[in-house]
Amino acid sequence: MSIDSYAIAFIGLGEAASSIISGWGNLRNIQIKAYDIKLHSIETRGEIVSRAKELNIRIKLSLQELVKDSDLIFSTVTADQALKVARASCQFIKDGAYFFDLNSCAPSSKKSACKSIETNGGGYVDVAVMAPVYAKKNLVPLLISGDKAFQAHAILEKLPMDVKIIEGPVGKASSIKMVRSIMVKGLEALTAECALAAVEADVLDEVFNSISVEHPHFDIIKHSIYNFDRSLSHGKRRAEELKEVSKMLDDLRLANHMSKATAIWQNNIGSLEKTNSMSEIKDNFVSFAKQLSAELRNIKE
Repeated sequence: MSIDSYAIAFIGLGEAASSIISGWGNLRNIQIKAYDIKLHSIETRGEIVSRAKELNIRIKLSLQELVKDSDLIFSTVTADQALKVARASCQFIKDGAYFFDLNSCAPSSKKSACKSIETNGGGYVDVAVMAPVYAKKNLVPLLISGDKAFQAHAILEKLPMDVKIIEGPVGKASSIKMVRSIMVKGLEALTAECALAAVEADVLDEVFNSISVEHPHFDIIKHSIYNFDRSLSHGKRRAEELKEVSKMLDDLRLANHMSKATAIWQNNIGSLEKTNSMSEIKDNFVSFAKQLSAELRNIKE
């Protein structure tokens, strides 16, 4: 089958899916349809309809309608919904269709999703997204693993996408992503805790200058601003990812104190309304931090 003949489906039309689709531009839009659970809410339906119109793609009003005739299915939902979506999709997937699971989940969750898809005739591919999608769009670095990885690699490259095969079973690619997230998402939480404490104790300049002296290649203020912005925008999604990280560590019989704490930080910051741009945070960092601290005190954990 020609790459231009594939019927392409996206489950979830958030930042990841929208960025990938926009990267293809009008090259693939007539092949693409999408479904998002937000279509069932009056408050959020307009957001999805508007996004689909902007991307020039079709929307479907049910998972069954989306999946049943699709050749390539991309699951881009939140980590807590990923396994549910795979189990629901497997009822409608056609023989030979590929199910690309781009969600940030524990390897054991990916294996459970794989079992559901492949038992019903689909081909499951574990996909790990290794950088923010909004920047590189369809060419964001992806790692893939599982029995279908080699066949899927040729298809994804032609779309095009930036894909690297990780030899091994389903869960191997995600292991790399999830272990990496312990550090990446943990640094976001650690930076937030440090910055807010420094402002509240009125020692911001002294603390940040000390860190800069010890780590001259680490721009603490730049990272603080960026991390606050990302956590405010995506903290709740990151928290669900960290819960899956904790699940992975449990499966490995390792302690997961840091990941659990990181999930709390990400969830709390992500629960707040984002009202500041990165430039505004930079220009008024102290006042921003004080406001953020005040709002966080009102959250009951």
